[in-house]
Amino acid sequence: MPSFDVVSEANMVEVRNAVDQTNKEIGTRFDFRGSDARVEQKEYELTVFADSEFQLGQVKDVLTNKMAKRKVDIRFLDEGKIEKIGGDKVKQIVTVKNGIESNNAKKIVKLVKDNKLKVQASIQGDAVRVTGAKKDDLQATMAMLRKEVPEIPLEFNNFRN
Repeated sequence: MPSFDVVSEANMVEVRNAVDQTNKEIGTRFDFRGSDARVEQKEYELTVFADSEFQLGQVKDVLTNKMAKRKVDIRFLDEGKIEKIGGDKVKQIVTVKNGIESNNAKKIVKLVKDNKLKVQASIQGDAVRVTGAKKDDLQATMAMLRKEVPEIPLEFNNFRN
């Protein structure tokens, strides 16, 4: 029976490359000379450091530009609150979302069922598996999900015939 998985996961290799390129650009830019601005990565957590809130915004702009160039959707980024770390220095934790949250997964399953296509959707951990008798029905489901769920970056993988 043909099936595919609906997932939402960032390419962490490209995220790492974007962080490296951001740090390299910050090191060479004149307006950051002598500052402590940088981006550090631990698994799915990016920590942005800067000397002021304005500089923090500049670093985040560089980071989002580098991610966009590397085809990493910025909807994966979940920004935390800005914290002061002594003097004027600030930091902000940016989490890279991975997987579909349960309420979004339920919304996707409900959309598939409400659309009256001849497919079934089930939640499989942090992904949604869609199965159907015909490949055309699965492709119609993919098109419908791309159109109806703009708030999360969806990918379709594990397509089985």
